[in-house]
Amino acid sequence: MCTRYYVELSPELRPYVEAASRTPLKAEMVSVLGKKFKAEGEIRPTDMAAVIASGRNGKQAVFPMVWGYHITGIDHPVVNARVESAKDKTSFAVDWARHRCIVPASYYFEWEHIKRPDGAVKTGQKYAIQPRNATVTYLAGLYRIEEERGLKYPVFTVLTKEPGEILSKIHNRMPVILPKDAIGDWIKPDAAPGRIVSEALTDMDMVVETAR
Repeated sequence: MCTRYYVELSPELRPYVEAASRTPLKAEMVSVLGKKFKAEGEIRPTDMAAVIASGRNGKQAVFPMVWGYHITGIDHPVVNARVESAKDKTSFAVDWARHRCIVPASYYFEWEHIKRPDGAVKTGQKYAIQPRNATVTYLAGLYRIEEERGLKYPVFTVLTKEPGEILSKIHNRMPVILPKDAIGDWIKPDAAPGRIVSEALTDMDMVVETAR
C-alpha cells in the first residue's frame, strides 16, 4: 500500500513543486476546494501536491492534483489501485489506458504489519522507504478529472504491486516505483503500461522513521 509519502524541497524535487505551484489551476483549486497546496512535508490522502503527467501538447508537464479518487459506493477517497487488475476495473480501466502519471517524492512511508497468533494484524514500526542509492522516489499512478462546485480538477491514485523480498517482511504490497528514465514513456497516452511496469524497482532502502 501507499497512504503517505514525503517531499523534501531538494534540487531534484523543487522544480516539480514550483512548476505546479505557478499554474493558474493551483490558484483555482485553492480558492474553490479550500485546500492548501502541499509544497513539502508529509503528503496524506486528500492533499493537493505536484504530479507529473502529459500536457495537452503531449509533452511532460507538472500539475497540482488531489490524492484520491471519489468512487460511487465507496465512502472514502481511493488512494491506491492494484496494478494487476487496474486495466480490468471499471473505475480505473480508462485511466490505465490513457491517463497515467508520476508522483515525485523523496520517499514513502509504510507501517509494519504484524500477524498475531489469532490471525489479527496489528500495526508496528513506521518505515521511510526509497529505492536503493536514490534520493527521489517516482511513484507510478493514474489520474482522472473530477468536478466540484463547477471546477474540473485532476485527482490521482497510486498503483501498488507485490513487494520485493526485503519489503515483504513488513507488508504484502508496495507502490509501483519507476526509474527516472521511464517517466516519459509511462505518461504517454499511447504507451503500453503493462510493459513499462516490468521496469518497476524493487530493491529498496528502508529506515525506521523517527519523530520530526
